[in-house]
Amino acid sequence: MQNRKIRVLIAKPGLDGHDRGARVVTQALRDAGMEVIYTGLHQTPEMIAEAALQEDVDVVGLSTLSGAHMALIPRIMELLHSEGLKDVLVVAGGIVPDDDIAKIKECGVDEVFGPGTPLPAIAEYISTHLKR
Repeated sequence: MQNRKIRVLIAKPGLDGHDRGARVVTQALRDAGMEVIYTGLHQTPEMIAEAALQEDVDVVGLSTLSGAHMALIPRIMELLHSEGLKDVLVVAGGIVPDDDIAKIKECGVDEVFGPGTPLPAIAEYISTHLKR
């Protein structure tokens, strides 16, 4: 298992229709040697949790720009835990107000990356904080 590539699921929960950032992060993580599955736009929390389970991922990355993060992310975390995916590293990115970051982390999200985060920093965080 040590030689297996890190498997990352990048998901766009809710009605957010802007995915350029998610696509850029997807490519950067692939360039860093990770295997990345991008779910595409308009994913429900149920779809994201099911994809994480089916794809046997090590990391779930949630990209949110719509302002619905406080409704969607706690539900996604609840579903991941109910599926037995408590050891999956979960990161979020996009537009998340500073006041909401602590609340999101309380739900179980490991880190939140805002606009302008250097792409190598995201890959480094994943590599060093992987829970497997």
